[in-house]
Amino acid sequence: MVDQADALSGRDTRMPVPDHHEVLDTPPAGPYPEGAQIAEFGMGCFWGVERIFWRLGQQNGIITTAVGYAGGYTANPTYEEVCSGRTGHTEAVRVVFDPRLTSYEDLLKVFWEGHDPTQGMRQGNDAGTQYRSMILYRGEDQRKAAEATRDAFQPALTSSGYGPITTEIVPAGEFYFAEPYHQQYLSDAKNPNGYCGVGGTGAVCPIGVARTDG
Repeated sequence: MVDQADALSGRDTRMPVPDHHEVLDTPPAGPYPEGAQIAEFGMGCFWGVERIFWRLGQQNGIITTAVGYAGGYTANPTYEEVCSGRTGHTEAVRVVFDPRLTSYEDLLKVFWEGHDPTQGMRQGNDAGTQYRSMILYRGEDQRKAAEATRDAFQPALTSSGYGPITTEIVPAGEFYFAEPYHQQYLSDAKNPNGYCGVGGTGAVCPIGVARTDG
């Protein structure tokens, strides 16, 4: 990881964000409906990760999704800067959801099972700090849920031959939206035959066992 003192400084200009989601037809950057909640995850290449979550569908509480950069130091970075390893960011996905139709724990189950959270600074063949696993929590309830589901998932991974979870669980800071061409990159409207190698371990996260109280 780059030290903060050595990170690129970035810029004040924000990235433009499309007005509508290519699949869900909702505004990726808001405004979001009253009562909506936000979850943010890093699971490797954000193209495939975003697709995992938008495919859950509005009927299952997904309001909108977007890809961006989070967990680092550089303000309003570009994709090339993030890939240089000099921003400290990971490729991240924002998931805006309706808590009446799905829960944060449900999304955490998708997170844990949708990638390999034991690989450190990589995900499959994609190597670099921008591919590291990360949960960016908002508030104590999300932090407790993230830690509880992590602890519940580790035995399942261990029994499947995997090592310790390396996922960072950190407070959500600024989410910098990625360039418009990255948003819903694997949608039918943009790259219907596109490939992204994000994949899980086959281990099942027993969220019913995870406790978030205390």
